[in-house]
Amino acid sequence: MKFQPIAHRNFLFLQGPPGPFFWQLAERLRTLECGIFRINLNGGDEADWPGEATNYRGSRKRWTLFIDRFLSEHAITDVVLFGDCRPLHMAAHRMAQLRKIDVHVFEEGYIRPDWLTLEPSGVNGNSSLPRDPDWYLREASTLPPLPDRPGITSSFNRRARDSYRYYSRTWLSRPLYPFYRSHRKGSVVIEGFGWLYKFTREKREAREAEQVMARLAGAPYFIFPLQLSTDFQIREHSPFSDMEEAAEYVLYSFARRAPGHARLLIKEHPLEASFINWGARIRRLARKLGVADRVLYIAGGDLLHLTAGSCGMVTVNSTSATLALAAGIPTIALGKAIYNIPGVTHQGRLDDFWARGQAPDPKVFDAFRRVLYDRCLIYGGLASETATKILVESAVERLAGDQVSHWSPTLIATG
Repeated sequence: MKFQPIAHRNFLFLQGPPGPFFWQLAERLRTLECGIFRINLNGGDEADWPGEATNYRGSRKRWTLFIDRFLSEHAITDVVLFGDCRPLHMAAHRMAQLRKIDVHVFEEGYIRPDWLTLEPSGVNGNSSLPRDPDWYLREASTLPPLPDRPGITSSFNRRARDSYRYYSRTWLSRPLYPFYRSHRKGSVVIEGFGWLYKFTREKREAREAEQVMARLAGAPYFIFPLQLSTDFQIREHSPFSDMEEAAEYVLYSFARRAPGHARLLIKEHPLEASFINWGARIRRLARKLGVADRVLYIAGGDLLHLTAGSCGMVTVNSTSATLALAAGIPTIALGKAIYNIPGVTHQGRLDDFWARGQAPDPKVFDAFRRVLYDRCLIYGGLASETATKILVESAVERLAGDQVSHWSPTLIATG
């Protein structure tokens, strides 16, 4: 995609991830003489954007024509948003396409850790990238290896604080945005209390994780990392209505077809802040299926370490799968996933995966990663100040193309 000169472009920012990333990115683009515009849809958006903005307080029905006129009246050349399945974002994306305006979709990184995704056409199940392994091998043949950059560490507490601040302000400002409906299911208030409850359990979960690890010592096991039921990857890009349904499907297959000596380790998502007692639900279902002694549940623990010691990973479409694939561990994706490619993931049935899981072809996976880096990955993170600074520069380099000199970050984010 060939962009016009950076100084002649007007960027419209819609909703971003909770935290300062979108505001800092906009400020950086402003230094390059770009026009910057913002539409806030709720109080959380206002909290994350301290500068001038347009506050949209109208209904969903009025939004489509409102955004179209905004694009036209302000001569917008680029729309920037986080998550392409949010209803208001979907409408904005479609109207921008009608006006031949570039849309830049950010999302959590396809490859973990240290990366975010930035694609022009949509992400995950909406990505325009093919699922043909030969195409990746051909495209990667002219690309260099992935750069050797320092790992970006992060602070879970920073990410949690950003989320709590955003959603609490969203709730408190409801009278000012009477028509706003979150793309997330459930109550923001309950989720906020869920975060507080999660903080109180942090040390206990760490101790329980150590006990589970001790029970797993020397035993063959598969790992199944849970995703958030509110995630569009489950709601839009999988056959399941929520993660409870997906977990039951996986457990039923494990009980019927997995080798009798194998165990299944189910790990809670680190950002799970609901009051769902996943441990109790998993144990109850395991007892019902007669595999209570072979199914373990964990809320804490290091996913990278747990994955490296496993026989295989089962996932719906989590990007956690790339940790297993990078380690050469058989992986199966049950939903639409950017990495669900022959030669990378197991292409058979889940029932067969337990005994005959197909390991990734390292050449295909390496080609896949290099193409992703070239087309739609940016270096950095959201969970610390220095990680976000690195991410901003990486995003500007990708958005501006060759008009901004290449930047080689040397900082390692420390939280």
